[in-house]
Amino acid sequence: MKRNYNLETTVVEKKMARALSVGVNASLKYATEICNQVRGKPVKKVEAFLERVLEKEEHLPLPRYNKKVAHRKGEAKEHTKSGRYPEKTVKVFLKLVQSAKANADYKGLDAEKLVVLHAFASQAFGRPSYQNKGHISGKRRKTKSCHIEIVLLEAA
Repeated sequence: MKRNYNLETTVVEKKMARALSVGVNASLKYATEICNQVRGKPVKKVEAFLERVLEKEEHLPLPRYNKKVAHRKGEAKEHTKSGRYPEKTVKVFLKLVQSAKANADYKGLDAEKLVVLHAFASQAFGRPSYQNKGHISGKRRKTKSCHIEIVLLEAA
């Protein structure tokens, strides 16, 4: 089954590798910020950045979604010092990058030359969940979920 990606390009299909996660249990807000951070960077640097965020050595800058977000120590990144460490979304994104890398390996592309050509996140369906009965009689809420797509390109 062919999936539609939110990408229009003139690059040859043989030089690209794709991966898509549909309806993953992750925040759209953080997924969007991660996409903005990794777009156009080599895959090695992307994986290293995500690992550092997971280990809380480096924060994910939040230039857009920065209401009531504390500043982090160190230099400003992306013209902002506000940031967070979204573990769940980073784990999903790391898995997706590794899947795209495996797809590139299957196609015979050189793993050292891979660059993130396209990264995009969009809103998925919200699964209903219920708050505990002990807390004001079980409120119904929707869990966050999003679709994430990534396209890698073998740079010359």
